[in-house]
Order: sequence, then structure tokens, then C-alpha cells
Amino acid sequence: MELVTELKKLIDEERVTQNPTVLEQHSRDESYHTPHLPDVVVFPKSTEEVRLVMKFAYEHVIPVTPFGLGSSVEGQVIPYHGGITLDFQLMNQVLEVSPKDFLVRVQPGVTRSQLNKELKKYGLFFSVDPGADATLGGMAATNASGTTSVRYGIMRDQVRDLEVVLADGRVIHTGSKAAKSSSGYYTTGLFVGSEGTLGVFTELTLRVYGIPEVIMAARAVFPSIKDAVNTVVSIISAGIAVARIELVDSRSIKQVNLYNQTQYPERPTLFIEFHGNEAGLNQDVEFAQNLASENHCVEFKFETDSKARAQLWDVRHNLAYAFIHKSPGKKMMVTDVCVPLSELADSIENARLSIDQSGLDGAILGHVGDGNYHVIFMLDLDNPDEMERAERLNAHLVQYALSKGGTCTGEHGVGIGKAKYQAMEHGETLNVFAAIKNALDPKGILNPGKIF
Repeated sequence: MELVTELKKLIDEERVTQNPTVLEQHSRDESYHTPHLPDVVVFPKSTEEVRLVMKFAYEHVIPVTPFGLGSSVEGQVIPYHGGITLDFQLMNQVLEVSPKDFLVRVQPGVTRSQLNKELKKYGLFFSVDPGADATLGGMAATNASGTTSVRYGIMRDQVRDLEVVLADGRVIHTGSKAAKSSSGYYTTGLFVGSEGTLGVFTELTLRVYGIPEVIMAARAVFPSIKDAVNTVVSIISAGIAVARIELVDSRSIKQVNLYNQTQYPERPTLFIEFHGNEAGLNQDVEFAQNLASENHCVEFKFETDSKARAQLWDVRHNLAYAFIHKSPGKKMMVTDVCVPLSELADSIENARLSIDQSGLDGAILGHVGDGNYHVIFMLDLDNPDEMERAERLNAHLVQYALSKGGTCTGEHGVGIGKAKYQAMEHGETLNVFAAIKNALDPKGILNPGKIF
């Protein structure tokens, strides 16, 4: 109560709460990791309010966990050390759109769909699409990517500048509006992906793009995963500028049909999207179709109508929810590894074999254009044997990816779920991470227990 009393001197008291329901909402994310309540939830409205809270927390050594929408899947927002959760839902303004610079400045609580709705007025869009309608602050914190990364890049490629409140309450900017700079350390890249362990984002300046003249989507069906992945490699190698190229395995398609009452062939399937002008796209689609045919494609259908395209991508985006809603009483575990493109086919085949040997019901999907793939399991958290097998399989997938020059997480981030693999992946570099963390957060109050 003393903590709450002091915080209410800094922030309007109706935005400082210990309401049990609100605490419970901020005790978890979308992952299977064990929830933990914060001591208090604060809803700031400005950078100044965040600065005051951080300065107070630093002086009294109180943990602080930033919170967007709680859509993370590795436990990033779970406050295992209690303390203050900073919820940014009230800092949700699009502050400035600069169409000629292809930039936008936003507060961290703005969601991806909210931003794209505003940008559409200017003929622009924000490219990073992780599937979930996450906040931009959270997406920057985890270095999110998703379906469009193969063409437009990941979150780190879109962030020009961040306004960050440091652990002790100092406010800094990490970049500028310029398209490039050789001035000083690349601090923007350091903070993107730091998962709230180095500072709290209060503004983001992001790169945006012109809406393409024509968008075309395609669905290609194959007899095997290897044929589908070889098609991906062929398309990327040929230089075809695909905007998205997603793999969904036969187990996933079966779940899609069950959830959406569709009748897609239950075989490995690629969902592909092309952006550009009409003449160029027709050539790209024809070329891609020929490459797919060379890899034994059994069905290739494409859509230019916006409604049909949206329905096609809804299938891919809602796949996780198709598993969740049809698995009552279970919780989703979703892995996330990324390998060099040359290793992708063998990696996915190894993943499929490992799933079958484990006896678990798992599905493979991913942003295969950049070597990133996932395995989804629905688990009974009260079944120790099932949990142990899932953890063992997850560890195998990570170790296999690392052995092929890959990474333990392509886009979900580290949180607590992948913290145990950091030394394996980074070696001595992990000590450099720790030195940076100690320099910026010497009292260890920022999202403690994550990454390390």
C-alpha cells in the first residue's frame, strides 16, 4: 500500500491500481509459462510520467515491467519479481506522419492495425506483420518480424529513432529521421530486441512504405514438405520479389479445415504474396508457377481480389487460434528457430521426424522465405510426461538450428523461454550483453529475469 500511495503522488490515482482482475490480466502473456502477479499496474499518459515512475523505481529498487498487449509468447511481460507493470494502452497516439520522408512517429501503445488505418489516408502502410495485432512498442522490444520480412525486413530495419526512458529516469533519443548515419554507436539497434531490459520506449520513429499498385496472392500445394521448401529456395534464388512466402504443413491445413470449415487439400502448402505493378507481377507469378511445377506442385491458385486475398491470409494468421479454440483445456507451446536458407529443407524434415518420434501432436509452419519456422503443440500443463517431452523436443529443435549456423529465436524473442539457450548460442558474447545491461541498469530493475 505504501508503494501505491507513493505512485499516486506521481500519477493520477485512477491510473494506479491493485485491482485483482487488472493484476491477473498483467500476470501472463500468450505463452504456456507460469503467471505471476505484479504488485501494481500503472497506466502512464506521457514520457514525463514514465520518467517520474522510473526515477522513483530506481531510487527504491523496485522492478518495472513494460506491457503492451500481452501477445508475447516467451513470457516477456510476466513480472516474476513483482513490482510495477507499466501498461502503455493510454499512450496510443500517432503523433506525426511524414509522407515525403516515408516516416511516422508514434507512441508505444499504438497497434499495427491502428497505424495502418491511419497511414492508408496517405497511401502508405507499415510493413511488419507478426500476425497478432501487437503494439509497436512491444514489436520493437522483441524485434518482431513475420510474414512480410522476406521483402521489407524485420522490425529493426524499420526503426529510425527511439525515445527511451532509462532505468534512472534519464530520457534519450537513439537516432534521427535521416535514412543513414555514421555518427557514433548504433544505439537504436541495441535497444530494439532488448525486451524492456535496457530501457522503456516512449516514442518510435518508423519507416513506412507506399501501398503497392497491385497485390496478388497465391496458394501452392505440394506432395511433400521438401518439394515446398525447394520451391521457396528456387523462388528466392531467382530474385522474384515476393512480399510473403509462408509454409503450412498438412497437419496445419487439417486444423484450418476443422476451424474454418474449409476444404483445402491436406498437403504441405505455400501461401505467397506478390507486390508491384500489373505487368511485372504477371511475369513474377508465371515464373513462380513454373518453378513450383518443377518441384511437383499439384495445385497453384492465385487471387487479386482484396476480399479473397484477405480470406487466404486469415487462414494463415489465425492458425494458432485454430489450434487454441479446438483444444479446450490445453495451452499452446510454439517454437521459433531460424536457419540459413540452404539448411531449411533438412531442418524442417528433421523437425517433422522429431515430432513424430516424440508422440506429440505438432504442426509446422513458418516464414520460410527467411528460414524462420515454428512448431505448434497444444499441451496439457498438468501432464508432466507431456510437458517433459515437449521441452525435450523444443531443446532438440534449438540445438539442431544452432548446429546449422542458425538461432534459437527468429522473431519471438528470448523472454524466459529461450534464456537457457543464450550461452549456447552466444558464448562469450553473453558476457558483453551482461556488461551493457549492468551499465544501463546497474540495479537490475528493468524486466528482471528476462534474456539472462
